[in-house]
Amino acid sequence: MNQILEKFSISRRGFLVTGAAVGGGFLLGVGTGSGEGPIPAALAHDGETHGKILLNARIAIDTDGLVTILVPRTEMGQGVYTSLPMLAAEELDVDIENVRAEAAPVGDEYVNYGAIMAEVKVADIPSTGGLMRFMIKNVMGMQMTGGSSSVRDGWNSMRFAGAAARHMLRAAGAKALGVDFSETTTEPGFVVHKGSNRRLSYGELADAAANGSPPSNPEFRDSANFRYIGTSVPRLDAEAKSTGTAEFGIDVKLPGMAIATVRNTPVFGGWVKAYDGRTVQAMPGVEKILEVPGGVAVVADTYWHAKTAADALELEFETDGNHTVSSDTIFAQYARDLDNDNGKDLHEEGDVAEALASADDILEAEYRVPFLAHATMEPQNCTALVTGEACEIWIGTQVPDFVRNSAAKLTGLSADRVQVHVKFLGGGFGRRLEVDVAKQAVTVAMAMKGRPVKLIWSREEDMQHDMYRPAALSRFRAILDGRGRPKAVEHRVALPPTFGQFAARNMGWFAGKMGGFGDAIEIGEALNWRYKTPDLLVNWVPSETPVPLGNWRSVSNSYAGFFNEVFLDELAAKAGTDPIDYRIALLGNDPRHQAVLEKLRDVSDWSAELGPGRGRGVAIHQCFESIVGEVAEVTVTDGQLKIDRVIAVVDCGLAINPGIVEQQSESGIIYGLTAALFGEISVDGGRVEQNNFPDYEMIRMANVPKIETHILESGTFLGGMGEPSTPPAAPALINAIFDATGVRHRTLPLSNAEGLSV
Repeated sequence: MNQILEKFSISRRGFLVTGAAVGGGFLLGVGTGSGEGPIPAALAHDGETHGKILLNARIAIDTDGLVTILVPRTEMGQGVYTSLPMLAAEELDVDIENVRAEAAPVGDEYVNYGAIMAEVKVADIPSTGGLMRFMIKNVMGMQMTGGSSSVRDGWNSMRFAGAAARHMLRAAGAKALGVDFSETTTEPGFVVHKGSNRRLSYGELADAAANGSPPSNPEFRDSANFRYIGTSVPRLDAEAKSTGTAEFGIDVKLPGMAIATVRNTPVFGGWVKAYDGRTVQAMPGVEKILEVPGGVAVVADTYWHAKTAADALELEFETDGNHTVSSDTIFAQYARDLDNDNGKDLHEEGDVAEALASADDILEAEYRVPFLAHATMEPQNCTALVTGEACEIWIGTQVPDFVRNSAAKLTGLSADRVQVHVKFLGGGFGRRLEVDVAKQAVTVAMAMKGRPVKLIWSREEDMQHDMYRPAALSRFRAILDGRGRPKAVEHRVALPPTFGQFAARNMGWFAGKMGGFGDAIEIGEALNWRYKTPDLLVNWVPSETPVPLGNWRSVSNSYAGFFNEVFLDELAAKAGTDPIDYRIALLGNDPRHQAVLEKLRDVSDWSAELGPGRGRGVAIHQCFESIVGEVAEVTVTDGQLKIDRVIAVVDCGLAINPGIVEQQSESGIIYGLTAALFGEISVDGGRVEQNNFPDYEMIRMANVPKIETHILESGTFLGGMGEPSTPPAAPALINAIFDATGVRHRTLPLSNAEGLSV
């Protein structure tokens, strides 16, 4: 464990924070930063730690032995309120039935290094040097839930917390029993003397443990003795969500609370030019009308009164000239830029230009994907209370530190005067990495000083004022050699940068300037052509649009997987080769991918005959350290598409909780199929045309195919599972339709395809 401390540059003084008594215990800083400051005082938030003894920044125990795990990642359906407590409980040696999960406060000790360094293993961060560590924490430091990184980041920190707490309890138990530390062990929830079997419960010992010395080298449990890691522990949040007692952001109720809603500027980049509040001031329940960032808010006693008044409000918006922008003009711009812009070379091998210039049989293909909304089931909302001395915020967010920092800037308060209560999220998918609604709520709360205000966006505002997945235009050119394998592949893609926008909005001036670098890395990794090809060029043409962009589930992988895997299938068809055999042959230096494909062929009955109008399609993609391969089976009868089955094989290194891996696999597949079938945000007049779910269709329960997930553990570094099953879904579907009909679709969504009914 000293090696871990050295790797993460944690001094003993920084690691051990003694003397910070809370509820009779003390705080032990378990983190991956410098650790030079104390654990956040917000650990005692809301009095929720009353009666609990905090053994460290992630673990508290009450006198009855109930263990509370402070979870530093937001629960938005992906299971972190189970998987992360499992890691801590494994090392602490407690029964999972005696464990509850609670949101951690905002604090430097909870920075998510796994998300920040998405393509660098957490344990390798120190090799980037002290300057990079300083930049990560102090410039880019994020308590973020995203990038399929929660378990990857928590693998060390959560287990470390459990092991350290267990050591302290053993030490306290040895002293109480009058024996040497080496004579003690633990059984779930107890410290036991090996010789006499005398035992003391963790609840009895927690207070005494607070007076001992935390370990510099706690012992980790042997993996052979794991009770929970690798098993499908039932979700700890299941009961609350099943009984309706779980509190989401939109559920928050406070005494004297007012309700607000907004009308945001409809045209991208526009602003409020004028409004006349007198027209609605006298309407029932209306209390205040004011301008907020991006629009105008109406405050009332109920949501209905606020919404009715907001709809009646006379508003005039400036368009900043973007009223001429449409989906057609954007794709025309992409095409011009691909024709005229050299772009940025992301991957290059050999000489593609020379190979293509001498070829007379070139396969060319052009693919299109539209803008996409996140369409979270819970609309954007935030509750805020601002007094003269402090600000409190209740919100479902993926970035509580961004929320805190933006509120501090708006109110002029120091960050330690801003308290963020993180609630369950009714869907995140990257949308709640933004703080736009929090800024509006705090602005309203400042005008209602001393009174809490809950701001709720209507579904229509949510749909039309998202931070969208970018539309993209892809062009491939390729030639095959005498064996039918790709000799040269050129792939050029036009789309606007995403990370740069996100960084500029949320991470400050410096991060915004670095955004182009981040975009090239993120897009380049997603577009990586993994198949053996002597001459290769992957090129990105940044083509700016006024459409606000954000991180959508799997980010660039969502379109990159579609482009690469459909075109690879086209090459296989041209070569007259089985699509799985073709992929395996071209991945000769990649045994993990080959193993996934071999397993997929076996579990999908790939070679079995299908009836008329039926087809199978395959796709495989790697992102967030995980590889997911999928086979889709479809039936097409008189143009009517039915997705019969999707089989997935997942290699995420080690499945901490196989049940949650399966859930996330299914969730990502459904999300990907929904986008492939229906997902489209179209633009006309500089604004979004879709308003609500009737305009932005979702796959319905009755049409969800049978989904099977098979886990193939490679023993490699942990991979994430929140996103990796989304990218292969669309190409597997497209390739299956081709197998069934002989028709190749290159534009999404399929609801726009001629001759096909979805």
